[in-house]
Amino acid sequence: MSKLLQEAVSEFSKLPGIGRRTALRLSMHLLKMDTAAVEQMMGSIARFRREIRHCELCNNLSDTPRCPICENPERDRTTICVVEQVGDLMSIENTRQYRGLYHVLGGVISPMQGVGPSDLKIDLLLEKVASGAVREVILAISTSVEGETTLFYIMNRLKAYPQVKVTTIARGIGFGDELEYVDELTITHALLNRREIE
Repeated sequence: MSKLLQEAVSEFSKLPGIGRRTALRLSMHLLKMDTAAVEQMMGSIARFRREIRHCELCNNLSDTPRCPICENPERDRTTICVVEQVGDLMSIENTRQYRGLYHVLGGVISPMQGVGPSDLKIDLLLEKVASGAVREVILAISTSVEGETTLFYIMNRLKAYPQVKVTTIARGIGFGDELEYVDELTITHALLNRREIE
């Protein structure tokens, strides 16, 4: 294999979810592309990495100090949905069912990974809640052990603001899941979040 091809495959392999075979396929695809298109792609990636920033209000990715969601006057400013990562925000936003604001933590508490509460944007969230405008905080955090730890930590910190309603997204068994293969934590959440059949 050519040294240049090896280098390209090695670089693509550094991306999450990209194995050596996929990296080789991507490298070969670049060879089929027009040189100008490849340069434009590389320029966009470099510009993204160099110029992207985090919104000063919610920690979402943005081209400006404040993201378009925080700047939108039509959003409900009394409700904040707390998510782990920007990808989670995008998933919720794609449903077009939520019209409030967001807060991106930047991860979850994970002592094994060396991530503590001070490594996340929890204090920024509490500053917003302390302003008095927030009426509800929705915790949309994963059901992993780390996610649950983060959820309980934030819930405990929010107890200092009794006027704020704290909710979590519904958790339970997914459509099409077989009960015998579902873990105990998910079954527990499903039982706790049960609803009456009408």
